[in-house]
Amino acid sequence: MSRLTTDRHDTTALLTLDAPDRRNALDLATMQDLVARIEDADADASVRAIVLTGSDPAFCAGLDLEAVGSGELELEAVEEQRADVWKSLQETATPTIAAVNGAAVTGGLELVLCCDLVIASDRARFADTHARVGIHPSGGMSVLLPRFVGLQAALGMSLTGRFVRAEEARSLGLVSEVVEHGDLLTTALAVAASIAEADAATTAAIIATYRALSGIPLADAYEQERVRGRGQAVDTAAVDARRREVIERGRHLSDDG
Repeated sequence: MSRLTTDRHDTTALLTLDAPDRRNALDLATMQDLVARIEDADADASVRAIVLTGSDPAFCAGLDLEAVGSGELELEAVEEQRADVWKSLQETATPTIAAVNGAAVTGGLELVLCCDLVIASDRARFADTHARVGIHPSGGMSVLLPRFVGLQAALGMSLTGRFVRAEEARSLGLVSEVVEHGDLLTTALAVAASIAEADAATTAAIIATYRALSGIPLADAYEQERVRGRGQAVDTAAVDARRREVIERGRHLSDDG
C-alpha cells in the first residue's frame, strides 16, 4: 500500500511521503504512486509548482532496503514497473521544490538533487550511503551531487557516508535556503506561489535550458548512471545487515548533536 499523501494549495501540488515509522523509505507501491502523482501534476496546466516533503522526523531514508534485501523490490525492474521517481522528477517541466524536513539519505538525497529548488529545515541532514549498503546509485547521485557541491565534496560524502547538516549543505550549494523547522512548509509554499506569478511557458523553457547547458546533457548522464547502477549485482543477503549498520551509525551521529 502506498504511503503518500497529496494536497492542493492553490496552484501548488504538495506531495508528502507519509511513512514516518519507516523514515519514509520508498517501497514499490509508494514509488509507483509518486510517479503517477508527479506525472498527473506535470500534465495539469493549473499546477504551477510541485512541493515534495516528508512526514517528520525524516524526509526520506531512500529505498526500503528490507524490500531490496528480500527481493521484493528489484532495482533492475524499477523503470519498467513505472516506479522510477527520480526519472520522473528529472523530466518534469513543472518546477519542483524539495522541502527537506529531516534526514535525506541516499535515494532520499537523490530526490532532493532531482528537484529544482531545495529549502531545508534546520533539522535537515543529508548523506549518501550507497557505498555502505552496497548499491550503486542510479537516481542521479553521481551526476548531480558533484554539480552542486563540487567533485571533491561529492566524493567525500559518497565514499564516507558522512552526514551533512543543513547549514553546511547551504554553504556547499546543496540547498537554496535554511529555515526554522516550523516555517518550512510555509516558506516552500510561498516560493511556489511566487513561481506561479511568472509566465508558465517561459518558466518551463528556462528549466529546460538550465538542464541542457549544465555539463554533458543530463539525459545522457542519467542514462549512463542507470546502466552502470542497475547492471551491478546487488548482494541481497548483505543488504539487511548493512542497513542496520547505517541506521545505527546515523542514530549515533544524530545523538551527538
